[in-house]
Amino acid sequence: MIGSPYIHRFTVPPSAIDANGHVNNVMYVSWMQDVAIAHSDRTGSTALAQALGGTWVVREHTVEYLRPLFVDDEVELRTWIEDAQAVRSTRNYEFKQASTGKVVARGRTMWVFVDATSGRPRAIPSEVIEAFRAS
Repeated sequence: MIGSPYIHRFTVPPSAIDANGHVNNVMYVSWMQDVAIAHSDRTGSTALAQALGGTWVVREHTVEYLRPLFVDDEVELRTWIEDAQAVRSTRNYEFKQASTGKVVARGRTMWVFVDATSGRPRAIPSEVIEAFRAS
């Protein structure tokens, strides 16, 4: 693990509920992206990446759904960076229903660091990763 986990708590809004009466699967991916950006912003890594002419793009998302979430459920979403090598970084996520502490979903994203102008992959600058280690 690189740095400390980042934890975000929120309440499931009515807009996240699908025709089956529980959180739509697409919402988990959206929340994963939102919490990854919040974590990066909080550590200063986003600003460093931009200053160095880079940005992150998603190569792959995976989500394992274990239990449903419903409107007004309190959720604890935990994320951390598993590793960062060359141009790729793996980030993990764990969704817990706050009232029970039960894990309801797990996720993983493969991020690729790219040049902000060309969009081509480039080596992750050490300063960008060090910002996460210092958190």
